Amino acid sequence: MVVAAISTREHEGRVQVALSGEWTLATLPLPISRLELRLVELTANNAAWDLHAIERLDSVGAILLWRAWGRRWPHALDVSAQLRSVIERVASIHINSTFRPGQSRFDWLRVLGRLVLSAGKNLREIVTLFGQLLLDVAYLFSHPRDIPWREFSANIFKSGAQALPVTALVGFLIGVVLSFLSAIQLKTFGADIYIVNLLGISIIRELGPVIVAVLVAGRSGSAMTAQIGVMRVTEEIDALATMGVSRSLRLVLPKVAALSVAMPLLVVWCAAAGIVGGMVSANLEMGLAYGYFIEALPRVVPLANLWIGIGKGFFFGLLIALIACHFGLKVRPNTESLSAKTTTAVVTAITFVIIIDAVFAVLTRNIGMPGGA
Repeated sequence: MVVAAISTREHEGRVQVALSGEWTLATLPLPISRLELRLVELTANNAAWDLHAIERLDSVGAILLWRAWGRRWPHALDVSAQLRSVIERVASIHINSTFRPGQSRFDWLRVLGRLVLSAGKNLREIVTLFGQLLLDVAYLFSHPRDIPWREFSANIFKSGAQALPVTALVGFLIGVVLSFLSAIQLKTFGADIYIVNLLGISIIRELGPVIVAVLVAGRSGSAMTAQIGVMRVTEEIDALATMGVSRSLRLVLPKVAALSVAMPLLVVWCAAAGIVGGMVSANLEMGLAYGYFIEALPRVVPLANLWIGIGKGFFFGLLIALIACHFGLKVRPNTESLSAKTTTAVVTAITFVIIIDAVFAVLTRNIGMPGGA
């Protein structure tokens, strides 16, 4: 085993650097940082490099040279074809995976393109997963004995029943705050009675579904991603595939179906809590009687608003569960990937919820509004 060595000489006013020995992880002199500094100094002197005396070169040695050269080929380099191929392989990996700000004024365009391509790939995979779930549903219609009732009921309990306290609390507080702040403005114009219209439309139609979706994405969505991700890390999903068990049928479909059923119910629950909170606040702040509030609510808030809120809940639940399961299945077998995919799933789900809510607002702008079509 020949230790890596560096020899230099001057020829016609230029430094000539000759590398010899074995440039591998086992033979590089320690500390490697000192050797790298020496190579960087020689690169700064615009030296000519001769690598013909190198007996062996592994990826560690190639990375060391490539970094010392400033991630670009030297102007003068004498190297065999075999060693050049090793360095080229390392160079291609670093070029494709490393972004250096300031390298070009169009670098932002490349980064934007990567984000767009990544988003398109994830969207395609989510649509593919949804298509697989439709095929699973068709299969279950012809094989009802294979319906995973136990998994479905367990997810209903975890995603729905256990979320009732937090959604009720948040909904109640949102109703109190919205009623309190609205009362200040409405009393200024003598329009106290319109607090019922404001609270009914805003909570039932908009705030209820969105608040529940954000809470469920952070609570149940992250739990779904983490659960499937841990199964990826522990290779349980591979074990299911080995036994011939469909991961989409046993893992994904029960979660998507359960959240799609639980979300509309949670929306109604949260909206009811918000209305109660707003009613209590209106009574304390404006002296509005509970009986008048309850009597006026169905008269000034058309029933269509409740159906819109329930419809939003269904689509939000379907979307959150699909995104959570998709990123859970993309987890690599390491803890860092698990945490990253869980965070990505929550952020992506909340972003899509807001986008879908905006689409709903545009499509249903004339439905359920007093004086609308």
